[in-house]
Amino acid sequence: MARDKSITNPGATAEPKAAEGQTQGAKKGEADVAQPEAEMVHLIVFKLGTEEYAIKIDQVKEVTTTPSVTRMPRTPDFVKGVANIRGDIIAIIDMEKRFQIRPAELIDGLISNQSYTLVIEAKDYSIGVEVKEVPQSLNLPVTKIDKAPSFLQDVSVSENFIEGLAKINNRLIIVLDMHKILTQDEINQLSKS
Repeated sequence: MARDKSITNPGATAEPKAAEGQTQGAKKGEADVAQPEAEMVHLIVFKLGTEEYAIKIDQVKEVTTTPSVTRMPRTPDFVKGVANIRGDIIAIIDMEKRFQIRPAELIDGLISNQSYTLVIEAKDYSIGVEVKEVPQSLNLPVTKIDKAPSFLQDVSVSENFIEGLAKINNRLIIVLDMHKILTQDEINQLSKS
């Protein structure tokens, strides 16, 4: 009779409690799997022409006001020259010229000679990317960045430098991989100058 009681009363034995605990743990684990914490990406956003572009913050060494730039002979037309940034001589790139983007029209009465430089440090070189407006910081979930459309994968530059397109509300931001901006020939040319 005692045996029958333990079967009808699941609380009387340790086994049903363990099974019950496992079920609760499984349910809790399922909830964790169903709602994982979104992986975030930190971007530095800036304008080229009238469009917004971004670089992942781990590719940006620093942001500074652009110092005086010295023009160098025999460099590509998109290289404005070189500048001394914290003791390092760095080539300053005009991304609007690099991408053949028409500069945004200046607003009447708003004339600013000040620009900003994003210092990018790759394995073999460092460059400065000049932008005209103060770059903004933006955190967003990785899921908000879509891969670049397939027709952009066949660009003439040897490697595709568009990492994806970020969608935030009504904004579309082109995310660049700055380590693929220059071709190997351009890197070689800059290192010789």
